[in-house]
Amino acid sequence: MDTSPHPIRKSHKLDNVCYDIRGPVLDHAKRLEDEGQRILKLNIGNPAPFGFEAPEEILQDVMRNLPTAQGYCDSKGLYSARKAIMQECQRKGIPGVGVEDIFVGNGVSELIVMAMQALLNDGDEVLIPAPDYPLWTAAANLSGGRPVHYMCDEQADWAPDLADIRDKITTHTKALVLINPNNPTGAVYPPEVVKELLAIARQHDLVVFSDEIYDKILYDEVEHVSTGSLAADDQLVVTMNGLSKSYRCAGFRSGWMILSGKLGKQRANDFIQGLNMLASMRLCANVPAQHAIQTALGGYQSINDLVLPGGRLRAQRDITFEKLNAIPGVSCTKPRGALYAFPRLDPKVFNIQDDQKLVLDLLLQEKILLVQGTAFNWPQPDHLRIVTLPWAEQLEDALDRFARFLSRYRQ
Repeated sequence: MDTSPHPIRKSHKLDNVCYDIRGPVLDHAKRLEDEGQRILKLNIGNPAPFGFEAPEEILQDVMRNLPTAQGYCDSKGLYSARKAIMQECQRKGIPGVGVEDIFVGNGVSELIVMAMQALLNDGDEVLIPAPDYPLWTAAANLSGGRPVHYMCDEQADWAPDLADIRDKITTHTKALVLINPNNPTGAVYPPEVVKELLAIARQHDLVVFSDEIYDKILYDEVEHVSTGSLAADDQLVVTMNGLSKSYRCAGFRSGWMILSGKLGKQRANDFIQGLNMLASMRLCANVPAQHAIQTALGGYQSINDLVLPGGRLRAQRDITFEKLNAIPGVSCTKPRGALYAFPRLDPKVFNIQDDQKLVLDLLLQEKILLVQGTAFNWPQPDHLRIVTLPWAEQLEDALDRFARFLSRYRQ
C-alpha cells in the first residue's frame, strides 16, 4: 500500500481559467527585477505608477471617514455611496434605478465573478467579445458556464459582428457581455450599435452585462452612451463601473454593479436573490474606499483635463497610435477610449506562430512587458495590447525600441 504523500492539486474548476495579464511572462519579469534590471510594465492599466494620482479631495474624504469605517456596512454598500451612484444613473439616463438596485464591490472584478456565479448553471453559455477583458471569460468558466466568443471586426473600428453573435446563440445562451469603451481595443460603440446588440438580446431573452469602467476616458469628442439608457423596460441590464480608471483609484478596489429595467428586474427576482446571497456571504466591500465614491461622482471631473487636446492621456494615445502605424508591418485602429492600443502584426511580415513567445522575447531583449493578443481570447497570434499610461518621452522610447525589436524579429 502506497503511504507516500500525494500531490495536492488545484480544483478542476480552474482547468480552463487563465488571466495572462498577470501570467507566466510576468513571472519572468519579476525574476529580471530580482536581478536588478528595470522593466517597463505595459501589461496592466495601473495609473498610479505612471504619475496618475487620485484627486486630493477624494483622498481627504477617505481619511476623514476612517474613524467611522472600522465596522461592516450593509452588504450592498454604504447608503451615501449607492445614493451617489443612483444619481449618476440619472445623469446618464439609466431609468428606474433605486438605491437597492446597486451593489458595491471590491472592484468590478469581484462583481463580475459574483454575477456569473449567481446566474450560470453548468453548461450555460455566455456571449463574450473577442478580444475581451479576460476576467469575463475566466469568471464564466469558474462558474461552470461556457464562454462563447463573438468576433469584433477590426475593419469596422472593432465593432461587434452582429451576424456572428446571432449565429452563436443557442438554447443554452443566458447572457450577452458588452465591454464599452472596450479593453483591449479602445473602441467606443455608437448608440446604433448598442441598440442592435440590445435588440438581439431582447429577441433571445438574454441578460445584458455592460462593462463601462472606461466611460469617462474618451477621445476626439466621442460620446459614450450607457447601455442601460437604451434598453427596453423588460430587459435586465447589469452595468459595471468603478473608481479605478477615471478616478485613478485602482488600489482602492471600489466598484459597483447596477441593475436596471423595471420589468426586467421583476422577472429576475430569483437571480437578484442569488446576488443578495453572494453579497451577504462576503459581508461587505471595503468600507474606507466606499467613502471615495460620493466625492468622486459629485466632484470636479478632472479626467476631462487629461483626455482633451493638450491632456496627458490624449497626447499619449496620439503618440502610441502614430508610432505603431509607422512601424513596417504593424497597423493599429485608432483607440477612441480607454488606456490601450491593440495593434496587428502582419502575419506575412512577421510569421508569428506563438505570441506568448513574442512578448517573452521582447521582455528579455528590450525589458518591455506587453501582453499577447491571445490572452484576450483573440483567436490568432497576430495582436498585442500596449498600455498607453507612461509619460510621453518614456512611451516614445519604448515604442522606438519595440520597432527596433520587430525590425529583426521573425519566428
